[in-house]
Amino acid sequence: MSDELRSVVRGVLSRHSDASAVWRVLAQQVGVAGLAIPSRYGGAGASLVEAHVALEELGRTLLPHPLLSCVVAGQALLMTGSEDACQRLLPRLVAGEVIAVGWPDEPILDADVASVLLLVDGDGSLTEVEGSVTPLATMDQSRRLGRLEVKRGTRIGTVDSERLRDIACVALSAEQVGTAAKALELTVDYLKTRVQFGRPIASFQAIQHRLADLHVMVESARAVSYAAVRGRTPAGVAKVYCSEVLAQVAAEMIQLHGGIGITWEHDAHRFFKRAHSAWHLFGPPREHLRRLEHRLSSRA
Repeated sequence: MSDELRSVVRGVLSRHSDASAVWRVLAQQVGVAGLAIPSRYGGAGASLVEAHVALEELGRTLLPHPLLSCVVAGQALLMTGSEDACQRLLPRLVAGEVIAVGWPDEPILDADVASVLLLVDGDGSLTEVEGSVTPLATMDQSRRLGRLEVKRGTRIGTVDSERLRDIACVALSAEQVGTAAKALELTVDYLKTRVQFGRPIASFQAIQHRLADLHVMVESARAVSYAAVRGRTPAGVAKVYCSEVLAQVAAEMIQLHGGIGITWEHDAHRFFKRAHSAWHLFGPPREHLRRLEHRLSSRA
């Protein structure tokens, strides 16, 4: 299923460039929003691995899309065990409505376009809230963040807040892998056409070594990300490593493109900005390193 899904999602992305059109087709015709939602709520009844595939493919495009928010929100609702909330909200999510979830004192992803807002409190309570959302100016213009001022709320149930953040980080890592892979592909294609001293610079051994190192990094990040979604690697490892790999690939993309890489006309700066925003989303790597250290020390 994963290979077929990848092919279908990539095909949709190749035919549409408008973010709204892409989401409408992916949600309503392909069903990506409901991949990891049980069939009794209208979903595909697949797993987070299939959602991972779709997230990776969307990460290659830098389009503003709500799949990351919907994956995390769907898992939060399922985690509560509230049949009423799941019956009421999950079919809407599967149909493509944006449901956003966040933590207090943090900007919430897609809050300004969400029809439903969920908030995870410090004690793990998941609350459906109403309030005013202030869109935030971001370096990465393909990432929508909003600040929420809560006016009222209705408690749905309880979630494992740490587990939910892990799910969010692992889902994000799939996006990061897709973005890094596309950045590297574009860089390789450019180096095949850029000529210095009468030769494409991709033919120089020093350049080939750098590209080989980047290829190994991207493939390693993909392996870590998929190991994490299958529960074989801690989520924090995926968050830290995939953040570092994307940041490195994006920086090398700019450098290897030379002068054109620092212009607004080229997309290299967009990949660099996505790397920066993904680095901080759901907590920067240093925060997850502390979480990993705490978990390890508590087991000792």
